[in-house]
Amino acid sequence: MDLVLAWADNLVLTPYVFPVTWTEDDPLRQLLSLFVVTNLGALVIYLLFGSLSYYFIFDHELKKHPQFLENQVQREITHTLKSLPWISIPTVAIFFAEVRGYSKLYDNIEDSPYGWFGVVSSMLSFLFFTDMCIYWIHRFLHHKFFYKRFHKPHHAWKVPSPFASHAFHPVDGFLQSTPYHIYPFFFPLHKVTYLGLYIVVNIWTISIHDGNYRVPSLLKEVINGSAHHTDHHLYFDYNYGQYFTLWDRIGGSYKNPSAFEGKGPLDTLKKLKESESNHSREEKMAGDTSKDK
Repeated sequence: MDLVLAWADNLVLTPYVFPVTWTEDDPLRQLLSLFVVTNLGALVIYLLFGSLSYYFIFDHELKKHPQFLENQVQREITHTLKSLPWISIPTVAIFFAEVRGYSKLYDNIEDSPYGWFGVVSSMLSFLFFTDMCIYWIHRFLHHKFFYKRFHKPHHAWKVPSPFASHAFHPVDGFLQSTPYHIYPFFFPLHKVTYLGLYIVVNIWTISIHDGNYRVPSLLKEVINGSAHHTDHHLYFDYNYGQYFTLWDRIGGSYKNPSAFEGKGPLDTLKKLKESESNHSREEKMAGDTSKDK
């Protein structure tokens, strides 16, 4: 995050916002700057990629599903916009620790003892580490004591849209993001790689709420996609994972997505349409019969 803060200082904050006498390494200035940068960055990622997903990927037929709420998209966005500033407060504290040099983030490839191999392997370990942590945090949040206090608001969206991706209670949202932030305090990670991964995981969070249930055949058993996560919203006790199905399989919470079995939300809509069509046809036939009499 110190890269982003440095860019913000050089381009905007130092020449246009803060007085020249307020040095860039002042702790209070860094906290204020991080709060603004974190919130703006989160908003841009959420609104930009959420909108792209909603207009170009999300199947708008799902809005006709019986469990898609009235004005749900507007409610998802409103909920997110109210929660993000509160989620950012503890997040900024972790970013502040990074900026002050307490993490294992490094600037140059040469600083890694394993060079490019270390960069690539850290990307993979980041994904597996965060997937494991999020699985157990997510499952923990489904305990009846914590669920009703923190996680229940996210399950209001039984058939989610991409804008449900960040519509959390602030405590829930922060806890599920914690693994991303603590990784560089335990393991070396290139700063640009970390920034890229941070953006990617937020886009991924949007993608598993996008209503596009298609997954390449070879990856169906491995990737936790939108089909898996929609079943989590619908059936509650399954598919807690973030990217992979590994920990759901280990933890006994894996469920083959209903969309893969012809029983998903789109299949429900298709059956409802067929039922309505048959009912209309029967009414028409009954009306014609009564006329003949």
